Amino acid sequence: MSDLPRKAVTRTAKLAALPIGFAGRATWGIGRRIGGKSAEIVGRELQQRTADQLFKVLGELKGGAMKFGQALSVFESALPEDVAGPYRAALTKLQEAAPPMPTRTVHAVLDERLGEQWRELFLEFEDKPSAAASIGQVHRAVWHDGREVAVKVQYPGAGEALLSDLGQLSRFARLLGPLIPGMDIKPLITELRDRVSEELDYALEARAQQTHAEEFADDPDVVVPQVVHQCEQVLVTEWIDGTPLAEIIDNGSEEERDRAGQLLARFLFSGPARTGLLHADPHPGNFRLLPDEKGGWRLGVLDFGTVDRLPGGLPEPIGASLRRTLDGEAEGVYELLCEEGFVKESIELEPDAVLDYLLPIIESARVDAFTFTRSWMRHQAARIADPRSPAHQLGKQLNLPPSYLLIHRVTLSTIGVLCQLGATVRLRDELEAWVPGFATEDAAEIEDRPAAEA
Repeated sequence: MSDLPRKAVTRTAKLAALPIGFAGRATWGIGRRIGGKSAEIVGRELQQRTADQLFKVLGELKGGAMKFGQALSVFESALPEDVAGPYRAALTKLQEAAPPMPTRTVHAVLDERLGEQWRELFLEFEDKPSAAASIGQVHRAVWHDGREVAVKVQYPGAGEALLSDLGQLSRFARLLGPLIPGMDIKPLITELRDRVSEELDYALEARAQQTHAEEFADDPDVVVPQVVHQCEQVLVTEWIDGTPLAEIIDNGSEEERDRAGQLLARFLFSGPARTGLLHADPHPGNFRLLPDEKGGWRLGVLDFGTVDRLPGGLPEPIGASLRRTLDGEAEGVYELLCEEGFVKESIELEPDAVLDYLLPIIESARVDAFTFTRSWMRHQAARIADPRSPAHQLGKQLNLPPSYLLIHRVTLSTIGVLCQLGATVRLRDELEAWVPGFATEDAAEIEDRPAAEA
């Protein structure tokens, strides 16, 4: 692998080849079937070839191409099982590894940003990267004070590559739609583009990470590495060991999966309440499961390049609408959705129909513990994607206000990871503890009861 491909024409040509390749392989499949091979065998071969090319192109290009692939990867649980296998293997690769940039390029960035004597800052520095991601790669090292550190080095030309890729991907978003049934690809790409400048700014990332590191410093459940040093294109943080969540998904025990799922849900909802920030890149490559001193596990959280700033925590209407939905208050839920802009003024919907649409989605909050599965996720995706379904027709009429866009994507992505884990999670406990508006009505009802009844 040479340097990050930087010429827009080169990147555009590679990305444009994806839908052309999909169409070409479909023609190849028809030919194989005419030649006598069964549809099932040809279908598997077709999916595997498509998945292989998808990973090869998105992984090689890094930039926005890989960022898009990582965002898609958490939704593989929505795919039908006979399709999911090949895509699952290919997209999972995008969460943990990509072809690295050459050592000479890494050294050139460090020379420019840390000074030509940069090696004096480290007792040890591993030239081989431990991870390569969408806009940078990570090298393991030992800081001059003896601390093990992760050195994140940004690819030269990463900004240009991000914008070029996402612009090109948006042009054929419709052709990529079948990869994830029920998901509108174009808004996802638009939202990723809107976050480019933040993603490239390591100063912003360092502040977001340090805020979390300080807040969770003594937390028994969550570990966030401290920031050691930051400058343009380089971010140095404490190193944490642990098992990548992708490995837990593939090979973890039931106990590990359940613990990882519970902690992931806890971090999703507690983070905004405790820091005023929402970690907005919840794919498995950004999480580790670490053993604790008591024989259990803690969740290690990496990569704070994309966050949503929520000074008051998650918006109170989220908790209030969830509570009213669970309590069957159709009129109250509908009123809240209208106030927040989820239903435009020009649209009029039946409150009971809206309630019927929402209840299956929040089924996990109706019970003490809920097991997230790929089959449940597929069922939800099919219900919303099927044009003949009332849920599909109603969903098309709902609006997603810009202020809720990132919260919505992060929540869906986290649910996708929980389904990949197959985790049993006490989600309602986390909602009651951390989401404003969710538990307040319960508390008010208890206070209003006579003392003997309470």
